[in-house]
Amino acid sequence: MTRTPASSLIAVDVGNTRVKLGEFALPLSGDLPLPVRTGAFGAEWTGTDLDGWLAGDANRYTWTISSVNRPSSDRLLAWLAERGARQVRVLGHRDLPVAVEVQVPEEVGLDRLVDVVAANRLRAAGEPAIVIDHGSAITVNLISAAGAFVGGAILPGVRLAARALHDFTDKLPYVDVREVPTGRGTDTEGSICFGLYWGAVGAAREVVARLTPESPHAAIFVTGGGGADLAALLAESGERPTLYVQHLTLSGIACSAPLLAAKEAT
Repeated sequence: MTRTPASSLIAVDVGNTRVKLGEFALPLSGDLPLPVRTGAFGAEWTGTDLDGWLAGDANRYTWTISSVNRPSSDRLLAWLAERGARQVRVLGHRDLPVAVEVQVPEEVGLDRLVDVVAANRLRAAGEPAIVIDHGSAITVNLISAAGAFVGGAILPGVRLAARALHDFTDKLPYVDVREVPTGRGTDTEGSICFGLYWGAVGAAREVVARLTPESPHAAIFVTGGGGADLAALLAESGERPTLYVQHLTLSGIACSAPLLAAKEAT
């Protein structure tokens, strides 16, 4: 049966707390293709949620999925099968156009690697760079001058740290840190907000400095739910070019899709 070429690609980032989707026009264009529309759903998403966002036939699209949450991605694949989607691909570590130069490449989260794929489209040729993804966890990922992923750091995101303070102490409340604290804490909740937020910013700055001691002007690309504020704060010193890229992960998935499609065609 002849397969009708899809006019759009749906890139899906299946994370630990959210599922994010982005529609990209085909063929992909630009140094870094950007989604024409996006959607995001919590971990308890339903088929009705996705039906409402898709608003059409799932088989009209080609789907490329990156996942760090197997139960959630299994649910997504079942949903796609129920709706008759036939052009569905799931990314694996060997499907990405990036060298992974660490001890166990297969253990690196795919979300970190697709971020590097996208950042390689943006960084200056021959220069190292750093990608910071500020989500449930904060990952700081180093890209070599040759474009390889060479390691980095993982630390708790602000909300994850807030949950740990509450869950593993007797009296500390859970505080949902949604805004940049402007003053020192004068009560328990304010102290938690101040400590968690500025502690995360300080940790990111320190990790960045230690990752690139020989390249103090390496560019920084920031993404994730808390990325916009973090990027602005990191850019204050003016020493490193810092760019917030809202949909870096989805764009990295889209950039990886042609390689996987070509591999399947051979």
